[in-house]
Amino acid sequence: MIRVAVVDDHPIARRGIEQMLAVAGAFEVVASVSTAAELGGVERDVDVVIMDLYHDGDLPCLTAVAQVAAVARVLVISASGQASDVVGAIRAGASGYVTKHAESQMFVAAVETVAAGGFAMSSQLADILQAGFAVQPPTAAADPQLSAREEETLALIAKGLTHAQVANRIGVSKATVDTYVERIRAKLQVGNKAELTRAALQRSGRRGRPT
Repeated sequence: MIRVAVVDDHPIARRGIEQMLAVAGAFEVVASVSTAAELGGVERDVDVVIMDLYHDGDLPCLTAVAQVAAVARVLVISASGQASDVVGAIRAGASGYVTKHAESQMFVAAVETVAAGGFAMSSQLADILQAGFAVQPPTAAADPQLSAREEETLALIAKGLTHAQVANRIGVSKATVDTYVERIRAKLQVGNKAELTRAALQRSGRRGRPT
């Protein structure tokens, strides 16, 4: 069972999330609270924390996202699809972002992906994220040189492809892709797939910056 905690200040919204997960099966909601402060440490013992971005007033709860993301995988949900909110949540450490307009199947898949250590985001939001990163100045240290194959591999991973799918797409073995990924991680100093995907989106945004 995938253990989940839900943070949303609207009881009806929490109940809706719980119902979707119950219908999908294979989930156990171990906490359902209004604010991150009410988690009481349970976030350390779950596979994913589903957090509403605006659960404590009119400002996005980015500090709360960062605090929870330091000890747990976080999937942010929000009615907002604004670039500043999407970029802010990912920079705060979220491993995924889903709007409340998403279909239940997409939402459940996103929870599963984040719980497994992946990165979940719709292609539309990924475009918003890239645009948001593009307007922020890069630093030299944040943009190490990758080979053409490594760049191609990283871009495909950011689109959600598995190592096997990347290998098939670029015409090499999966073992070769595994090697590319290890080199990319070393160069970019990132660990899991969520961090790798964030790095890919940041690089894509910087390359798309107007000159």
